[in-house]
Amino acid sequence: MSELLIISEAAKKLNVSIDTLRRWEKKGLIKSQRNAQNQREFSIPEIERMIRKLDGTDTTNYYQILKSDPTDFTSIDLFAGAGGTALGLSHAGFKHLLVNEIDKHAAATLKHNRPEWNVVHQDVHEVDFTEFKGQVDLVEGGFPCQAFSYAGNKKGFADTRGTLFHEFARAVSETRPKIAVGENVRGLINHDGGRTLSTMLYQLQSIGYKVAWKLLRAQYLDVPQKRERLIMIAVREDLDFPILFPKERDYTITLRDAIEDVPEGPGTKYADWKKEIMEKVPAGGYWRNLPDELQRSYMKASYFHGGGRTGMARRLGWDEPSLTLTCNPAQKQTERCHPKYTRPLNVREYARIQTFPDSWEFQGGITQAYKQIGNAVPVNLGFHVGMGVRAMLEGRIPENYEIVEPVSAIEL
Repeated sequence: MSELLIISEAAKKLNVSIDTLRRWEKKGLIKSQRNAQNQREFSIPEIERMIRKLDGTDTTNYYQILKSDPTDFTSIDLFAGAGGTALGLSHAGFKHLLVNEIDKHAAATLKHNRPEWNVVHQDVHEVDFTEFKGQVDLVEGGFPCQAFSYAGNKKGFADTRGTLFHEFARAVSETRPKIAVGENVRGLINHDGGRTLSTMLYQLQSIGYKVAWKLLRAQYLDVPQKRERLIMIAVREDLDFPILFPKERDYTITLRDAIEDVPEGPGTKYADWKKEIMEKVPAGGYWRNLPDELQRSYMKASYFHGGGRTGMARRLGWDEPSLTLTCNPAQKQTERCHPKYTRPLNVREYARIQTFPDSWEFQGGITQAYKQIGNAVPVNLGFHVGMGVRAMLEGRIPENYEIVEPVSAIEL
């Protein structure tokens, strides 16, 4: 167990200012947890590691694409995109019986990189899953979030008809896997006052599954990126598996670790006028670091609005994880400029940050590559979730996983 201290005690012990610790936590470089008195506590070894990393005495590179040995466990992956979760599950040892994706460019990416997979390029509404009943251990799907009727109606399966979540649940209902995993954005937690999530949980319960959920932070799970994903894990009611989620690690991976050795390659470029402005932004900085006249010129009316708008004219920093990748690293609201070179991150750098292997080739051109990578679940995050599911199926509780109790119907 790591030594935990409240912020004032940690700052005193390590001779670091309280403001510095707060800044590191805000940047996602270190994390805290609440004690019984609702005070934030910090891990001393984690802070010590960060100090060594920043002063250059710890040159450990934690970046790696995680893989385990294969198993005989089977899976179906829905809404697969460019394959972030599907590849992560494959790295965790799962054999895909079916991988479904409607977008032609993303489907082409899947087929190009994994010709041995059963990639079905088809609208999920038209896919019949009944042939896999009793043959699949895991059904996974990163369904797009859609609004639908209030969970208070308690119609279960009927509450979500016409939505893509319903198609995910239909696949679960038709195949009856031991475990199902659903994935979505953080915003689903509070969407429609929490009623959307409640409806989804209730639907899974209505088809015979107990379900738990947790928000996972990728930067503490071997991904050099601040990206949060809501993960739901459902277990068939006749099984007594505890539901396992990965514990956050006590280190982060810096952008330097991930992309410093990536060569120049295909990617979008800045217009000349924008490059002149971005050249004046330091690593880790954004529009506030520009001279006032350039701030006004670049931001226009937004200059006078409230809020930090920290994604605008943003140059990433070497010594921290990347901000969440978007589908366009040159877009004004969500710029992702290279820490050293005055250009947006290139395609290969984007892929590294999402922990795709360098051999993974994206089909459809540069714009499509950015879109596919920006929409993906990080491969290593998929791996960690997959290893938890694997442990559940094997009847193990690894040290770096925790049990999360399923929600009860009355909580919905």
